[in-house]
Amino acid sequence: MNERQGSTGPAPRATTETTSEPVEVDALDPDLAPEAPMDPVPEAERRRVLVTGATGYVGGRLIPRLLHVGHSVRALARDPGRLADASWAGDVEVVRGDLEDPGSLVEAFAGQQVVYHLVHAMSAGGDFQAAELEQARNVARAAREAGVERIVYLSGLHPEGEELSKHLASRVAVGDTLLASGVPTIVLEAGIVIGTGSASFEMIRHLTEVLPYMPAPKWVRNFVQPIAVRDVLHYLVHAAVVPAEVHGAFDVGGPDVLRYGQVMNGYALEAGLKQRPIASLPVLTPWLASHWVNLVTPVPRAIAMPLIGSLMHDCVVTERRIDAIIPPPADGLIGYRRAVRLALVREQRGDIESSWRSASAAGAPSDPLPSDPGWSGSTVYEDARERTTSAPPDAVWEVVESIGGESGWYSVPMLWSIRGLMDRIVGGVGLRRGRRDPERLRANDVVDFWRVERIERGRMLRLRAEMKVPGRAWIEFRVDPADEPGCTRYRQRAIFLPSGLGGRLYWWSLVPAHHVIFDTMTTRIVGAAEALADERRRARG
Repeated sequence: MNERQGSTGPAPRATTETTSEPVEVDALDPDLAPEAPMDPVPEAERRRVLVTGATGYVGGRLIPRLLHVGHSVRALARDPGRLADASWAGDVEVVRGDLEDPGSLVEAFAGQQVVYHLVHAMSAGGDFQAAELEQARNVARAAREAGVERIVYLSGLHPEGEELSKHLASRVAVGDTLLASGVPTIVLEAGIVIGTGSASFEMIRHLTEVLPYMPAPKWVRNFVQPIAVRDVLHYLVHAAVVPAEVHGAFDVGGPDVLRYGQVMNGYALEAGLKQRPIASLPVLTPWLASHWVNLVTPVPRAIAMPLIGSLMHDCVVTERRIDAIIPPPADGLIGYRRAVRLALVREQRGDIESSWRSASAAGAPSDPLPSDPGWSGSTVYEDARERTTSAPPDAVWEVVESIGGESGWYSVPMLWSIRGLMDRIVGGVGLRRGRRDPERLRANDVVDFWRVERIERGRMLRLRAEMKVPGRAWIEFRVDPADEPGCTRYRQRAIFLPSGLGGRLYWWSLVPAHHVIFDTMTTRIVGAAEALADERRRARG
């Protein structure tokens, strides 16, 4: 970038240690202490802030921290309903807008002083470069016309003067577009982000845990500079109040420079696993590697491909000009091994603020279930089942809301596993995404290869399919008091809107399997609720 100045040369190389004890959850361990809250900014420095990408991994964590330090936050979303259950939803203004529709941005950008652009389209698959560039141009134009005082963009570390992967080239192009907007802009170019729920961390974790021996591309020996998500948020929050004359791209990374193979073995040590032998295979291309990652980790191919492509380069900090503008945290930047330790502990505690899973799967439908698709002329297939149970509604709902993830689907596990594997083979998300919280769901949460489209807690849960299917599919659960006193009416409905002849053949070919799966699911959910109710009665004596 032409805004990059004052490079100080490569940062010193560092390596991981060779021994470690498995992580223990200990609230008194200062190395695992909760994140220290940032100090509120003075009244004169409080800003009106617009955040794009509020449903994403970084955006979902940034917003509560901006609120904590005293800024007024407006969140932009194509579907505001996806933010309805966020813990901070009541403290922000949520506005509807689409970054690919310039007209929808006029009102959203009006009156804002700072805009955080945190949307990345790589999970959309296809030509994500063109989509990201169009969005950046629209953001630049809207910010300029609205009189915005500052744009902040999170990009990625990359080498200068090399042919970049599509992923990194797109990040650079977006940054250049925003820097040319006429609005003071700060582009933070970060290394691999390490934290619970980040796609990079999930890929490292699952590759290391699943494979005792790792065949890997030759670029596994390239250098990277991971950064803890806490430190990324530190730089982002403080970027809102940097002086107006600050304009350009700045490297940000953690204190450790490691080969990617050391990154994986560093995770193994912190997780209490043996270090993995790694064999470098020159024939394992990014395309083949992304298929491999798709099969053995929860990260779908549409996200794995650009992430792996970026590893073909050394991605390290080459200058530290950011330190003169935004000093590091008072207790220093977090090292890689400690960042892994923190992530593992937070995951053990179920403390996951946001996740890459919040991004819609590539090619997955995002339209909600039509209110009456049959009336509108669409072909609709349904599998509807109903049971009356002696279990009270709250017991039935508890079972329904815990469905998926570790709890499973209350029906033939082998058939679900086969369906998940088939989805992975064709590039889908499969069953490995799990769920954010084992007990509670909120709108837009992922549940394996489904997504929560609507939830009325205690009464109704509707999941929209994100697996590869020739059409659109939903499964809906309803819990209502029955006519009989003390009983509950449980209703379960699978809905499929086929696309073309292939969709119709798909449905009819699965009717026998659906009969087994959905009938068993109904029976076992009701049975689990009755067992839970009996257990509660015994506990009460």
